[in-house]
Amino acid sequence: MPTSGTDELLQDWRQRALRFEQAVNAVILGQQLAVRHIAVALFAGGHVMLEGDVGVGKTTLLRAVTRGLGGVFERVEGVIDLMPSDLLYHTHINEQGRPEVNPGPLLKHGEELSVFFFNEINRARPHVHALMLRVMAERSVSAFNRVHELPYVLVFADRNRVERNETFELPSAVRDRFLVEIQVGVPESEADQLALMFDTRFHDVERLLNAVPENLLPYQSVQHVGRTIQGAVQASDAIQHYALRLWQATRNPLAYGIRLQGVEMDRLILAGASARAMGMLMQAARVSAWREGRSYLLPEDIRSLFHEVIAHRIFLQPVYEMRREQIVKELVRGILDQVAAP
Repeated sequence: MPTSGTDELLQDWRQRALRFEQAVNAVILGQQLAVRHIAVALFAGGHVMLEGDVGVGKTTLLRAVTRGLGGVFERVEGVIDLMPSDLLYHTHINEQGRPEVNPGPLLKHGEELSVFFFNEINRARPHVHALMLRVMAERSVSAFNRVHELPYVLVFADRNRVERNETFELPSAVRDRFLVEIQVGVPESEADQLALMFDTRFHDVERLLNAVPENLLPYQSVQHVGRTIQGAVQASDAIQHYALRLWQATRNPLAYGIRLQGVEMDRLILAGASARAMGMLMQAARVSAWREGRSYLLPEDIRSLFHEVIAHRIFLQPVYEMRREQIVKELVRGILDQVAAP
């Protein structure tokens, strides 16, 4: 059970987390749900895939997040000729006319790297994905004959979803390492749309980001607080069995009476959610409960994150992959509808 000291720590950090969300939402309009899910990912220690069109503010969002965390923001662009070594070092001719090797974007900031954004990750080749898999799984990388630790880094990525030429689908192992996939789109509110077009403060990104207070959630401490949250938020037997049934339904939806129009349900699933996926869902759900000021899980904590955590981890038979987005959305909705909550 949490001690009084733990309670005070978690209460203080909950207020910090809410202020962090408020500060980011003040400069990134219409993305409250995305900001909330990112905050959950920070404390759950998970990496994030961003989904959205070009020009909706994903980079600005992540720079605002980095300012609130402290540490260093680094970004790379996925291109077809990118090599793993390009992330680790680069060579050039120095002022003396001699070759020189310097650390690349993953290494040059050391342990101060807090946010690493891989833009259009599906433009990079599979051997680059393999390097990122190690970074995400172990928060370390080998270079210059030694292992470099990246203990605080969170990896964010997005995919080019428009062009098919010179893109590579992410391997399942890489997809499974992203805690959540989050939608970042054009704000729905007309007031927010007008502000983005005509309020000049949104046209000066550097000045806009300066409005976010620095180090609201010191990046060196977030993981420790996250681990404390995991020990402080409890799950009843009923909640545990509910989560188990949800997991089973991702693997055999037909057994739970889930049917989708135009889909042969007994031929739909190649692989359901993994044990890692469900463990990550529970981690994120505990953070959600803590954010709401509770020390116990409710079904809504799980349901509110189920699509973002699980949808990209359900793998369909090849015949259905071309319709993946629609099918998985309907499947997840069906699972939440058919599996009774306690």
